[in-house]
Amino acid sequence: MSDDKSSNDLAEDRTDLAEDRTNWAEDRTLMANERTFAGWMRTGLAAVGIGLGFNALFGKMEPAFLPKAIATIFILIGIFVFFAAQRNGCAVQTRLQAHQAEPLQTMNMRLIAAFMALGSAGLAVGIWLMKF
Repeated sequence: MSDDKSSNDLAEDRTDLAEDRTNWAEDRTLMANERTFAGWMRTGLAAVGIGLGFNALFGKMEPAFLPKAIATIFILIGIFVFFAAQRNGCAVQTRLQAHQAEPLQTMNMRLIAAFMALGSAGLAVGIWLMKF
């Protein structure tokens, strides 16, 4: 009988260890998702920066609307990246459960993306309203 009990205890220990590994993997995935979200937000900011830089460098180009239009396209790409990052990041966050890690709340992801998009849209409007 003692052999049966020890094999049952061993099986329970293996199950507990497997559950721990699964929980840690989910926590690592949550943290990787946050890093990916931050990376996409940086990519969106880079697109906005390219748009602003293009407008600053080529603002005197003729016809006058052309540098503004090109800058606006890059800013719109940045805004698209912000919302795509938010959508994908929130989708992953809702599918996983945090065990020991404190994940970024999906509402915070939405707020960050919304403020970045709003600020970028404000820059695009500012480009069109500026007179060189």
